Amino acid sequence: MSRKANQCPLCGKPQKPEAKPFCSQGCKDRDLLKWLDEGYRVPGPMAEYEDSFDPDGSD
Repeated sequence: MSRKANQCPLCGKPQKPEAKPFCSQGCKDRDLLKWLDEGYRVPGPMAEYEDSFDPDGSD
């Protein structure tokens, strides 16, 4: 493995086995929060929604 492969993807500090691939629980939590807050996005086409969908449940 290269030196870069052993670094935390968020802060660049050395990885720790208990938090791999991160250096700490703090970096793991920051990464999760970024996913949950839509800070990361997977590229792709926009989703198409049906016009007949009614969120209120009334027709």
